[in-house]
Formats: sequence, structure tokens, C-alpha cells
Amino acid sequence: MIVSLSGWLATALTVAFAAESAGPSQQAPDLVLLGGKVFTSDTARPWTEAVAIRGERIVAVGTTADLRRLAGASTRVIDVGGRVVVPGFNDAHDHVLAGSPGTNVSMGGPEIDAAGDQVLDSVRAMTGRVARGTWIRVEIWAKAFADTTLRRQTLDREAPDHPVAIYTGWGHGMILNTATMRALGIRESEPDPFGGWYERDRQGRLTGRLHEYAGWSARRRHRALVPESTMVEALRRFARSELQLGITTVHDMGLNYAPATQVRVLRAAQLPIRVHICKHSIPTPSSLNIAEWDTVPERPAPLVEVSGRKWILDGAPPDVDGLMFTRGPQAGRPGWHGRFDFPIDSVRRMLVDAVQRREQLALHALGDSAVAIVVRLMETVAPDSVWRPLRIRIEHGGILGTPDLWARATAKGMIIVGNLPFIPDARTLPKAFLDSLAGDFRPEVVSLFPLGLGSDGVARSPFAGLANALRFPYDPRPSREYLVRAYTWGSAYAELAETQKGSLAPGMLADIAVLSQDIFTVPVEVLSRTESVLTLVGGRVAWDAGVLR
Repeated sequence: MIVSLSGWLATALTVAFAAESAGPSQQAPDLVLLGGKVFTSDTARPWTEAVAIRGERIVAVGTTADLRRLAGASTRVIDVGGRVVVPGFNDAHDHVLAGSPGTNVSMGGPEIDAAGDQVLDSVRAMTGRVARGTWIRVEIWAKAFADTTLRRQTLDREAPDHPVAIYTGWGHGMILNTATMRALGIRESEPDPFGGWYERDRQGRLTGRLHEYAGWSARRRHRALVPESTMVEALRRFARSELQLGITTVHDMGLNYAPATQVRVLRAAQLPIRVHICKHSIPTPSSLNIAEWDTVPERPAPLVEVSGRKWILDGAPPDVDGLMFTRGPQAGRPGWHGRFDFPIDSVRRMLVDAVQRREQLALHALGDSAVAIVVRLMETVAPDSVWRPLRIRIEHGGILGTPDLWARATAKGMIIVGNLPFIPDARTLPKAFLDSLAGDFRPEVVSLFPLGLGSDGVARSPFAGLANALRFPYDPRPSREYLVRAYTWGSAYAELAETQKGSLAPGMLADIAVLSQDIFTVPVEVLSRTESVLTLVGGRVAWDAGVLR
């Protein structure tokens, strides 16, 4: 809760003082939004009609009549005409810079889930269309990744003169041919890094298949080949698109670029949107490489903040790569429990380092066994009172499947960052599976864990994500107000910034979106069509569709 009774009284006093002082220019707001249906994400006062802004912060919220009286001669007054006004959406898990060089080969996405022989056919066809030496980039899904024939040897046969980099659509794992391995400096004798591994055949030769941090190391090297001017333009396009959706903050959970590269391009881009970079080290064979971010400033650009650190401790669910680390055997794979990426001592080192630095961790720990290891190690490293202020994040909601750990996790202040695009389509699932799902929005979960929401770079529209959650047969179904608050205040809480943004109350940053339709009442079928007609970041107009004139 941001503003309690005392906060409401502060609002009232702000309005009263401004009215009594007859609106002198130094006290008058710079901008007033009137006549709206304002959802504040503040549980003390969730609904109101108008917002007044001075500089980069909100100075008052209240009725249209009260706030109209605050306007001075230089105040810009905008009547939003009954439109919904919300805090700017905060994407708590995104991947901001994700481009890579090469000619893309489309395999149709997860809906088609092309097989390995189809991938090879497409690679062969592309080699006939592009010049020798041209990079070929392919994105595959579960069926092709599980195909043991899709390896370096078969890629070399189909594309001996082209570097081929095969990415998985969910971000874990790569398959490379020999030309790519050479271009990226991956030797035949390449040792496994901490947290990842290179697949080898019976003779110990690299097959071209890379897992976890071995793959992310290769991705970083590959993406470093993109000209930085191209990265800057991509960033600016990304920011424009986000602002048109009413998104005012994104958390970059990267692993895509070296720290120095990321800082340079963000400084050059001068984005009008807030970017929270979560540090993402690439381990070496001998070190976690925690220090690679030590020379990066906390605020390398005006709206860019660097804080917190991400680690990936296991893989994806059984229907993708089956590497999430589970207590019980995975369905259809007797005796298989997935794989924990790091040695236990390495995870302990991550936790000790976080305590020493007073640094928040964002942990990809999907399997119940992975979460159990984290909770147990936290208990050996520091008392709950030390952990609570750090708010350790469990990305993708992995802790939801471990109800026996909930009390211990909440005592440590652990929080959930969920991804609405990944809620499955209930129409395609058997009832037994639906009944077994531990959804983000069960009452016992809602009462225990603060929830932030993000896109993971998939279906970035928060409105498509909200529609996805509302279509799923949760019982009881989450309210739209709860979901919007999670996507605004909850995501700010997930970055330790809820006293600065995420709700519309006096003193908060004026990050605001005025929406094209009423997301609290429109049918779910049209919810994803919503856009922002006016987006403010720190009180400045960052996007204006020209509707409010």
C-alpha cells in the first residue's frame, strides 16, 4: 500500500492549499488531466477523476471540480473525455536488445513447431538465395530442438559455406554449424562454463548444440556483430512501440549484450522510456564473472537504472526442453528430473554476494526442486530479516508449484514476477491438467506473494496479457483491477521502486497512460486492441496520438 489515510489527507491539504493561495504561478501545476476515469493503483483511493502534475511528479489527485481550481495561467489543461487513466504500465520482465545479424529463416513459430528435417530443408534453400559467407539465423521450437539429427554435422552438409546460428524461441539453447563456431571463437576443446555445457559426441567432439550459459555466451558474441548504430535505431523503435501501449518502464533481463555495449547504445539512444537493467553476468569456466558489471554506473543515462542481478538456475518446462529441475519425474520421461544449471556451492556464492552487496536477485527457478534449493540455501546464508528488504524475485512464477515452501519463502520477502503471455490456452488442455495448475491468482497465492507482471519479450501488449489471464478458467477469476495493479504497482514493487512510481498519488512520478478504451469494462475479446492515446513519462508527453485536442 502506497498511500494510507495520511496520504489521502496530504492530497486534500495539497488541494486546499493551492486553492487558498489563488494559484500563484510557482504553485500551479504544469499539467492537469480532467474528466477521466482514473484508476490509481493505490488501494487507499483506487478511483478518482483528475490528476495534477508539476515538473516530473504528481501534486494532487481528486475530482475534476477540485483540480480544475488548481490550474494557473500557464497550466495545460486536458479534458480526457471520460477515458480511463492509469499509471504507466511497467513490464517487469522483458528483453530489450534482442537483434542478431543474419538472414532470418522463418519456421512458422510454435504453432507449426517444425521438425528437424524441415529446418534443414529451409537452411539448404536459403543458401541458394544468399551469398557465400552470409549469416543464416533460424528460430526453432521444441520438436526441432529435440531432434537428435539436427546438429553441427548435418548443418555443415547443408550449409558448408554459410555460418548458421539456430536459436530456440524460448531462449534456452542453440545449435551451430562449424562456420559459426569458428566465427564466434568456440574451439573444439572449449570447456564448459559455470551454468552451461556443450554437447559432445562419444569421441568428445562438439556437436554444435549449446545449453544454458554456453548458449548465452554464444548469443552475446553473435549479437556483438550488430553495428551499434543499428542497435540504437532498434532501441528507439522499441521505445516508440512501448509508449504507444502505455508502457513507461521496462526491466531488461537481457543476457544478450556485454555491459559496456549495452551502456553505450542506451546512452546514444537517449530513450524517452524508463529502462531498468538487471545485471546479467556470463560465467566463464573458472568464475561466475560477477565483477563484469562492477564498472557500470547505477545511472548510465537519464532514464536508465542498473540494479539487481539475474541468474538462471534451470531450464524450461517438459513441453519445451524439459530442463526445469523437478522433485518428481517429468511426464512422459520416466526417471528424468531435469537439470540444475549450477553446482550448489556456486548458488551459495550468488546468495552470499547478494547479501554482501545488498543487491536484489532475480532468479529463473522454474522447477520445484530448484526453488527448494534456493530457499534452503537462503536459510543457511542469512536470517529472514536480512533477506526481506532485498525482495528476491522468482521469475516466471516458479515458486507457485511449491506450496510446502510458501511460508518459508514469504518470510524471506520473496516475490513473484509472472508472465501473462505464457498462461496456456484453456481450450486446448485436458481438465485434469487445468485442475493441477498452480495459477498466479489463487486466493492463497494472492494473499502471500506480491506479484509483478511482464511479457518476457512475447506479446508485449499488456492488454493482450490481461486478456489472456481473463480467458483462463481461474476460480475465482482475478479482477481486472488486481491485474492492472500488478502490472503497475506490483512491477514497481518488484524493482524496489514502489515509493516512486506505480501508482497515481501526490509525490509519485507522473508516469501515466490515457487509454483508447475502458479496459475495466470492454469485452475480453476486444481488450487486446487497446492502445494509449497519451503517455507521460515524468510529466512529459512521450507519446501523443493526437486524440486529445
